[in-house]
Amino acid sequence: MSKNLTMSGVSSNGALVHVEHLVKIYTLGDVEVHALRGISLTIEAGEFVAVMGASGSGKSTFMNILGCLDQPTRGKYYLEGTDVSAMSRDALARIRNEKIGFVFQGFNLLARTSALENVELPLFYTHSVSMGQRREIAMEALKTVGLQDRADHHPSQLSGGQQQRVAIARALVNKPSIIFADEPTGNLDTHTSFDVMGIFQELNARGITIIIVTHEPDIAAFAKRNVVFRDGRILRDTVVETPRSAAEALAALPVIEEEEPE
Repeated sequence: MSKNLTMSGVSSNGALVHVEHLVKIYTLGDVEVHALRGISLTIEAGEFVAVMGASGSGKSTFMNILGCLDQPTRGKYYLEGTDVSAMSRDALARIRNEKIGFVFQGFNLLARTSALENVELPLFYTHSVSMGQRREIAMEALKTVGLQDRADHHPSQLSGGQQQRVAIARALVNKPSIIFADEPTGNLDTHTSFDVMGIFQELNARGITIIIVTHEPDIAAFAKRNVVFRDGRILRDTVVETPRSAAEALAALPVIEEEEPE
C-alpha cells in the first residue's frame, strides 16, 4: 500500500479509542432497554480487534457509538484523545468523514454508479480535493484491494467478494485512523470470507486499526484481540497470541474460482 493510504496522525503507542463507564439506554414505550452497562475499554492505534457476542449482547450498540453513529446515555468516549461523547450531530459527521472508515455486511454500494465512483463518494465531502485528485485517490484505493481493472464495472457486474473489496476501498479513501467493519463476511462464502480477512490483515500490518463485529469464531481468530460482550457488559477481553493467517487458511481450501455475474 502506498503511504497515502496508511494511518495518519496517531502515535503507534497512543490510545486511539478510550471509553469510560459507557452506558446506553433505549426507551421503548414504558420500557427501558439497557444495551450497554458501564463499558470501559482502551484500544491502541494499530490493533486488530474482533468484537463478538450473541444478538442483544450490546456489541452493535458499542460499535455504533465508537463509529460516531450514536451517542452514549452516560460515560465518556475519547477518540484520539478528543471527547466525542457529547458532540453535536454535525461535529460527529465531520469526525466520521475525517477519521473513520466503514465496511458493512450488505456492501452499501450505489447500484447505478461504477466501482470507481462508489469509492470516490466520501471525497465529495472533502472540499480541498479536486475532481482529478478524487479520481486518483479512488483508483489508488482500488489498486490496494486489487480491483483497478474493475474500476468501470457496476456492482451488478461484480461478485460478492469484489463488491466487498470495493467497500473496503471506499473506507480507505479519506485515510481514516480506524476502520469499523460490521459483519463484513456475513454475506460471503468461506473462500471469499478468508480472502476479505486477508485484506484486513494486510491493511492492519501497514498500521491501520481494524475493529470488526462478528459472531463467527473462525473469523475472530484472524484478529489480534477478541472482546466478547454479554448482556451489555464485557464478558471476556483476550489477546490472540497467534492470530490465524488468512493467506494460509485460504491456501488450505480447495481451489474454487469465484463466479462473476454475466
